[in-house]
Amino acid sequence: MSEKLIKIAGIDLAGSPRRPTGFCLIEDKNIEVTVVHDDEEIIDKLKKFDPAVVAIDAPLSLPPGRRQIEDRGGGHFRSCDLALRERGIRFFPITLGPMRMLTARGIALKKRIQRLGCRVIEVYPGAAQEVWGLPRAGSDRIGLARGLEYLAGKEFSMKLNSTSKKWSEMTADELDAVSAALVGLLFFRNQAELYGRGRQIIVMPRKKKNRPTKTLNQASFQKKEVHRSG
Repeated sequence: MSEKLIKIAGIDLAGSPRRPTGFCLIEDKNIEVTVVHDDEEIIDKLKKFDPAVVAIDAPLSLPPGRRQIEDRGGGHFRSCDLALRERGIRFFPITLGPMRMLTARGIALKKRIQRLGCRVIEVYPGAAQEVWGLPRAGSDRIGLARGLEYLAGKEFSMKLNSTSKKWSEMTADELDAVSAALVGLLFFRNQAELYGRGRQIIVMPRKKKNRPTKTLNQASFQKKEVHRSG
């Protein structure tokens, strides 16, 4: 497949279809961002777009010893969760509170998307943003928007299409969907890092040893203001 035909989807999945889900499509050098709600809307858009990779910000596997998220037995942490903890990256255990609903929805949606013939991967935009030296949306939405705009243009040679809202107008859900899609593209190019083992994998950007943490979130723009928790 040539580079110009690569299609990647990034989804910042909400726990409930009543809440907005950020949805990003990458085709050629163009980024399209929107918001969706229920699973049927997501599936319909993916059928029409036919991406090679769908990167979802939601837990897509269960901890050892659990057959479903509501099981009282079994562990609380997956191998990918432990890998995040070892690297000092904060996260919510998937067996607690609203994460259970998100996990159940994510796993069910993954199965439906796989039946479309798409490769589905779990990503964590908040953690990816930390690797890129960007603030999370919950602490600095505008800073994240500016950082992603710089990252998309400088390192991915991409820009927003004419139908998408401006970077500064994007919600946290939409910015996380863009982050998810960019990680999905790195995975497609075999330029990503896998945290965890077996089926308990979170795909992450590789750290660049020659990039200071402040390169994107300070040197390229001035921070002004601005979920899994980002």
